[in-house]
Amino acid sequence: MDERQALTAFAALSQQTRLRILRHLVAAGPEGLAAGAIAERVEASASNVSFHLKDLEHAGLVSARRDGRSIIYCVEYGEISDLIRFLMEDCCSGHPEVCLPAAPWRHVPPHRRQDNEQ
Repeated sequence: MDERQALTAFAALSQQTRLRILRHLVAAGPEGLAAGAIAERVEASASNVSFHLKDLEHAGLVSARRDGRSIIYCVEYGEISDLIRFLMEDCCSGHPEVCLPAAPWRHVPPHRRQDNEQ
């Protein structure tokens, strides 16, 4: 990912509704969500969500596919990984072990930890 692509992605994510949409799509996994379901989850109108989805799609963070009469949106996990990699590529002046706690796949939110891990 180059700097221009990163800036486009960050610009897309710098709006509250778009960030919420992306987080719901990440939680939904590879099967994605229909546009109507996204609108319900973020408590926004279908037209408002459609506007924001187009911006996320333009940034390459989500993709759309038709399923019958619905449009299903999915996260582009490769692009999200590239964005994280872009942020972390120069991490810690050549000492990557320092950055391990910041690795997204290593973080488990407190509400998802087992009792013995807290």
